[in-house]
Amino acid sequence: MTDQPQTEPQPQGQALTLLQFPEKLAIVRLGPGAELPKWAESASLFSVTATATETSLVCATRSVPTKTPSIKPLTAFQVRGPLDPDAIGILASLLTPLAEAQVPVYTISTFDTDWIMVRLVDGDKAAEAWRRRGHTVTAAVPAQPGPAKSGPPRKTKR
Repeated sequence: MTDQPQTEPQPQGQALTLLQFPEKLAIVRLGPGAELPKWAESASLFSVTATATETSLVCATRSVPTKTPSIKPLTAFQVRGPLDPDAIGILASLLTPLAEAQVPVYTISTFDTDWIMVRLVDGDKAAEAWRRRGHTVTAAVPAQPGPAKSGPPRKTKR
């Protein structure tokens, strides 16, 4: 979801690059089996996780209703990937410095990478803890939507 080029999988044990996204995010608690609410807005990270006891939604903070149970505002860091799916210790190497710095974390894993969210007020503290361990933290450039296509699909000659 970024304009940064994809790189080769990063081997375990090496310094990692984290991309910090500018959007303010929220983790919202909905009831079990809840449908996606109309107010839920996508951001660089948008996720729905459903269990038998709850539905959790990660979305943009700007439209979350005031009385909806949520943790906000958060900032998200993406581990530059794709990561090797067999790599061991990626999250441990990133979460240990945050635990030592007393920074609460929320994580999500996707097919290609891991995401770490921290409270917005702890964003600089998290970045500094990672830098002290040799990791790189840089601002992400969110992907811009492409131009909308209009009209029917074009036929091409062979």
